[in-house]
Amino acid sequence: MNALSQAHRAYSAASAPTRTARGTEYEAVARITMRIRAAYDKGPDGFVALAEALHDNRKLWGIFATDVADAGNPLPKDLKARLFYLAEFTNQHTSKVLARQESVEPLIDINTAILRGLRTGAK
Repeated sequence: MNALSQAHRAYSAASAPTRTARGTEYEAVARITMRIRAAYDKGPDGFVALAEALHDNRKLWGIFATDVADAGNPLPKDLKARLFYLAEFTNQHTSKVLARQESVEPLIDINTAILRGLRTGAK
């Protein structure tokens, strides 16, 4: 590898667009939602992949809950409360899905609604 190609590699990453926090959240939710949907569409054969995607979704919603519970979070109180409720619901409903007692569809619906909300300002 010559110096020119090394320089090109080093600076090409710097020219990548900068993501906003909202854009990063959008991408994380979108990726996990796609994984959940793909695993769900496989039926029983996709249960292991579904469990892995749901685990990641649960972790993501845990991060959201922690973030909105922070006193320094600038979101309106009502929105923070609703997001915290969704995080709690997601956690509880995920347990039911993994126990094969409930459908995964409400979790997909919640994530899809969050994506719509984030899309309005995602960059």
